[in-house]
Amino acid sequence: MKAQRRVFILAAIVVLAAAPAAQAQLAVTSNDNKVMLDNGTVKIVQNPAPDTVTILDLTASPPRVVAEIAVPGSVVGPPLSVALTPDESLALVGSSSKVDPGDPTKTVPDTRVSVIDLKASPPAVIATLEAGRSAAGISINRRGTLALVANRSEGTVSVFSISGKTVTPVGKVTIADEKSGTSHAVFTPDGTMALVTRDGDHKISVLSVDGTKVEYTKRDINAGLRPYGIDVSSKGDFAAVANIGIGQGDTDTVSLIDVRAKPPRVVETVSVGQTPEGIKVSPDGRHVAVVVMNGSNKAKESPFYGDSGRLVVLRAKGMKLTKVAEAPIGHWSQGAAFSPDGKTILVGNMVEKDVQVFSFDGRSLKEVGRIKVNGGPAAVRTAEK
Repeated sequence: MKAQRRVFILAAIVVLAAAPAAQAQLAVTSNDNKVMLDNGTVKIVQNPAPDTVTILDLTASPPRVVAEIAVPGSVVGPPLSVALTPDESLALVGSSSKVDPGDPTKTVPDTRVSVIDLKASPPAVIATLEAGRSAAGISINRRGTLALVANRSEGTVSVFSISGKTVTPVGKVTIADEKSGTSHAVFTPDGTMALVTRDGDHKISVLSVDGTKVEYTKRDINAGLRPYGIDVSSKGDFAAVANIGIGQGDTDTVSLIDVRAKPPRVVETVSVGQTPEGIKVSPDGRHVAVVVMNGSNKAKESPFYGDSGRLVVLRAKGMKLTKVAEAPIGHWSQGAAFSPDGKTILVGNMVEKDVQVFSFDGRSLKEVGRIKVNGGPAAVRTAEK
């Protein structure tokens, strides 16, 4: 029956993928089928179905699924392991872990980065590249010519050039040792700087970027406990970083980094709740969406358990953060993404295996629907233009 179930799932993926992909305003989720949450404990699924990628059309209301294909991915790492080119022609998807071929009860670091042609009908994986061990957070610059992949188990960042549909490895930057936990790398809008979170040693490293030459400047920023997800405003004035803490029930924080300061530095830190897993700045740079687990990933008997996560939206103004809206979300929730107009926010819920859709008017959040996906949505991203 298990083998039969896998055949049915793969067939469903193929049929769904035959739908034509939207030509604009796409969101892409990476869905992990290898693991599940059992009363606060992450367990490996026996004979798991393939991981998938779901492509959503944000021009529809509510957003609709236009394709779903088998692509390796992982919930291990920040929920930013997907990146789209600005013209929405390609998506890069990292896989930080895979089932151990020698022991199916365990996972081991993975190095794969899949290249998806979003313009193909149906969308398809056209290349599989090698990054470093535990290939996690991925970003593409706003020219669509360079990608960075943070390798969590190496303390490195892999660099890839992009030309048309060809993605080519061009180097690797060593930042620290393998225990530093290099988690996510993000470009500034002008493409001359990148910031890399290190949740293993609580630092954010500054990289210089000149063409395909990427170097560690030796400048490190100290924001909070375990900086993890990070995003930069489209205006290039600040970066927002989620400090996920140590998971012992204490409230955790989001910090603002003044990117234009020389050197860049933390200028604001606010409390948001337990484990701010996902973070995303709105396209206009006025708001920051934070996905707070709120203890929803803990055992029900834990004093720190919460029966839902929280989507928290902060206003960013004058290098200050102020909470403007909050809404309940699912369990073990991961990433957030804004629609291009900033009026829709997507949140991936691992336990429910769905994408929760909210409308946002600058003052309040309203849930408008949920979209089922094939696997736990471990990451979600839209194109940054």
